[in-house]
Amino acid sequence: MPEIDPNLITQLVQTTSRVLQILVFLLGAGFAAFSIGLAVWTFRDIRSRTRDSYSQLLAVLLVLFLNVFGWVLYLLLRPKEQLSEAYERALAEEALLSGLEGRSACPQCQAPVEADFRVCPACHTQLKQACPTCARLLRMDWDICPYCAKPLPATQPA
Repeated sequence: MPEIDPNLITQLVQTTSRVLQILVFLLGAGFAAFSIGLAVWTFRDIRSRTRDSYSQLLAVLLVLFLNVFGWVLYLLLRPKEQLSEAYERALAEEALLSGLEGRSACPQCQAPVEADFRVCPACHTQLKQACPTCARLLRMDWDICPYCAKPLPATQPA
């Protein structure tokens, strides 16, 4: 069996050791970059979901210390909807409720008008007329007062 040069073995061990050091350094740097990126993503995500600074701090620390396990735990515990989604939902609910409240619009200009307006404040279109007998507000297309049963005089078109 041929003899192996001891200098060659020493050089091979040193080269292998150096390559392993570089690989460990690169893996560590990649892991650190991944951890920081995960923490930054978590911070941005939690900021879009709550204004509570303690919750924001807790979420970021959870991800920093527990890394991927903390991130999975954060995903399970984070608020379901973002603040912008909650705001849009509230606006939609408000629009729906205002539509249910019976708010009407002017037939001429579509400006919002109240139920007891006689004329539109935007375009001055007459919306309702008063009954000459009981003074209750009546729609323009009615020819009799439903409150006092008095027939109304025919209105002249403007």
